Amino acid sequence: MLARENYSFKKYQRELANKKKAEEKRQKKLQKKAIDARLESGQASGENISGENTSSESAPGENVSGDNASVG
Repeated sequence: MLARENYSFKKYQRELANKKKAEEKRQKKLQKKAIDARLESGQASGENISGENTSSESAPGENVSGDNASVG
């Protein structure tokens, strides 16, 4: 006799996946809302929200062009 499909378990797994997806979507919306609020309030003026360094300055001795031929 063949084993029967456990449909209730599959349904439960689908429901868990949907809940997880909905929670991730909710978190993403909250983060976007928080970022938008910071931008509107002017707190982020001059700040880089992602935390990356976007300055064009390089450290002393750092080769910006990428070729080692100019290093002498």
